[in-house]
Amino acid sequence: MKALTKLTAALLIAGAATVSATSAMAAPETFVIDNSHTFERFSYSHFGMSTQLSKFNKTTGTVIVDNAAKTAKVDITIDTTSVDTGFEVFNGHIQGPDFLDTAKFPTATFKGDKVHFKGDTPISIDGQLTIKGVTKPVTLKITHYVAMQHPMLKKDAIGADAEVVIKRSDFGASKYVPYVGDDVTITVSLEAVAK
Repeated sequence: MKALTKLTAALLIAGAATVSATSAMAAPETFVIDNSHTFERFSYSHFGMSTQLSKFNKTTGTVIVDNAAKTAKVDITIDTTSVDTGFEVFNGHIQGPDFLDTAKFPTATFKGDKVHFKGDTPISIDGQLTIKGVTKPVTLKITHYVAMQHPMLKKDAIGADAEVVIKRSDFGASKYVPYVGDDVTITVSLEAVAK
C-alpha cells in the first residue's frame, strides 16, 4: 500500500511537471529589436526618372510572439531624425516641415496586433502606423520570417522582412505630388533577440 502511494505521488509530480513544461513552452516570448540589424527603408519615384532609396538608422521596440496561439504584437519606434538619404543636405530637407517635420515629430511608430498565418508561417500583420502625428491602419506583408537560436548570442531570435505601400499625402507630406511620387514603399528588415 505504501509503495502504491509513493508511485501515485511520483506520477502526480511527473504529470504536474509535464503540464508546467508545456505551459512554459506555449508562453508568449518577448524579443527586443537589434538596432544594429534592423532598418526601415523607403522608396518613391522622383519625377518618374528614378526610384529614390533612403533608410532610417535608429529603431527600438519589441516583438511578442506566442507560437502556440499564433499571435504576435509588434511595437516599433523609428527615430525619424536618423533618416539617411545618402546626402547630408537632403537629410535636412526630408526632416523639414514639408516632409517628416522632425522638430515636432521626432519619431514614427508601428503598433501591430493581428497576425495572419499560412500554416505555421506568418504572412502579414495588421496595425497602426503613425507619421507626423497622423495614425492610419496598414497591413505589412511579411515576405520572409525565421525563428531560430542566434548563433553567436545563443538566445532565441527572430528575423523578418516586411513591406507596405502608403500614400505620403495621407500623412501630411504631399509636397511636390504628383511630380515626386505620392506612393511610398516602406520595407522593414528586422532582427530581434529574446529578453
